[in-house]
Amino acid sequence: MNKYDVVVVGGGHAGVEAAHAVFRSGLKCALVTFDAEKIGQMSCNPAIGGLGKSHIVREIDAMGGIMPIATDMSGIQYRTLNTRKGFAVQALRVQCDRELYKKGIQKLLNQTDIDIFEDEVVDIVVEKDSVKGVITKTGEVLAEKTILTTGTFLNGIMYTGQDSEKGGRVGDSSSIPLSKKLYSLKLPMGRLKTGTPARIKLTSLNTSAMEEQPGDTPTPWMSLTNKVSEHQKQLSCFITRTSKATHKIIEKNIHLSAMYSGNIVGIGPRYCPSIEDKIFKFKDKDSHQIFIEPEGINKDLVYPNGISTSLPKEVQEQFILSINGMENSIIEEYGYAVEYDFIDPRSLHQTLETHFFKDFYLAGQINGTTGYEEAAAQGLMAGVNAALSIKKEGEFVLDRSEAYIGVMIDDLTTHGITEPYRMFTSRAEHRLLLSQSNAEQRLLRKAHKIKLVDDERMAAFCQDEEEYKKFVTNILEKTKVTEFTNKKKELIKLSEKKSIATILTRPDIDENTIFETTKENKKHLARAAVEIKYKGYIEKQLREIHKNKKQNHKKIPTNFSYANLSGLSNEVVEKLLKAKPETIGSASKIEGVTPAAINLILVMLKKEEIQKAHA
Repeated sequence: MNKYDVVVVGGGHAGVEAAHAVFRSGLKCALVTFDAEKIGQMSCNPAIGGLGKSHIVREIDAMGGIMPIATDMSGIQYRTLNTRKGFAVQALRVQCDRELYKKGIQKLLNQTDIDIFEDEVVDIVVEKDSVKGVITKTGEVLAEKTILTTGTFLNGIMYTGQDSEKGGRVGDSSSIPLSKKLYSLKLPMGRLKTGTPARIKLTSLNTSAMEEQPGDTPTPWMSLTNKVSEHQKQLSCFITRTSKATHKIIEKNIHLSAMYSGNIVGIGPRYCPSIEDKIFKFKDKDSHQIFIEPEGINKDLVYPNGISTSLPKEVQEQFILSINGMENSIIEEYGYAVEYDFIDPRSLHQTLETHFFKDFYLAGQINGTTGYEEAAAQGLMAGVNAALSIKKEGEFVLDRSEAYIGVMIDDLTTHGITEPYRMFTSRAEHRLLLSQSNAEQRLLRKAHKIKLVDDERMAAFCQDEEEYKKFVTNILEKTKVTEFTNKKKELIKLSEKKSIATILTRPDIDENTIFETTKENKKHLARAAVEIKYKGYIEKQLREIHKNKKQNHKKIPTNFSYANLSGLSNEVVEKLLKAKPETIGSASKIEGVTPAAINLILVMLKKEEIQKAHA
């Protein structure tokens, strides 16, 4: 009989991070997957990171995860987005060689003692109110904790026009028996939809008719430790657009799309819509942008990001050939939509353990998210919390002010989803504190404390922090200058000497124009320029966080009269009376209870306190 500390179901981005987190925690883990050769496969676009997502990947990196390392093992183009905006919302996006990424993940797993079972899970072992493992087609895999990371495979159905077949990805079957088991347990489940575009031969495209998009130099690595010894050569991406002719073809045939024919009932991702969705919803636009993304170094294939579709094959061919630079496209694989089961994430604790069963954790798209990065982060958090629970060492939950991962899990478990959830910087109210560059400062010590990160990395981090402090104190604060150049290379003369640290507070300063620094200190200078420039704003946000934390712990009396509070809507009163929140923090997390409503409650609580004091 196979007996483990933790069994992980699924070998996608969530599954591998969960299993690796359990391994780093010093426990024995099993990973069950359909096909061991497809562990870590990028099912959709060949890229990691992007707006809001690179922040998550850097947080995974700060906690010892493997996604950022595999990204640098396979990266073929690195590009920083939002460079014209503030540092907090700038984001790194890395195009990866699809095969090399998968091999990178598998290589990292092979360096562990994780046992991999190539099998299908058909049932879960339930004893009273607890899950004790899984049943596969060939036997049982028992464990103290079970983590389900099924991605799009849970009762997955793929659609191309009117044609459909069971599967969560081309070439892979669905998990039907497991889906039936979960439905039989009366779990709160629903259907969601995602999609993918056709894959096209690169050599069939006229890239000279497109806008070339090279990567950044020098390369901004995804992993801050970057232990990768060999890196791939860098390739360009290209940009083209749909035409009026493209839109006419799609409009004429939109009734044949699986999305518009009524075959699909699942809701698709708002921020990554199909091309037929774009044409239908944005009729005033004459064109939509398409990113031509190479799938690999030695692969004659591209991913045309922006034209995911469930239209019939012949219609896909027609509209693709109408796009500038794609007139002679050779299609290797047609696009399709996939519909799959998910479980309402409001049925989860913030540890990602379920309310309905103990010792049972969910991570990834089964929780209603979309995207590799969101899935990997959930996997890591489920893995470490399962391990901590076994070792009776509490739980690991990140606050919204500490990490984008904290924002995501709080959003999911508190508000649930009405469409596939994707991370954006706008979701984080404390985003000024949460840049992709300061993930180590925010999370490394926490990760080391629970043994996700080893002593060697912690020591190197502490040494680097000490060197940074000395650089700021001994060089930036003590070095005085009377002239310097700004971003426009204009010479600025000062009437009196000022420290470099003082000059860096100016908004028009490019730190590199002030003075030459060593290669070792260049990263310290870049960090200092940001921290000094935004110091006032950051301190203000920290004060607000402290105030909110204090406020959130404020108790609400059990007999508090919401109905008599002028200004609260009937809907809010009804929800508060039903939920009976014990604190302001609990009340603020109830769906539909607005910040304005919370303020009204706080004012009334203050009045009651004053009245009691004078009584």
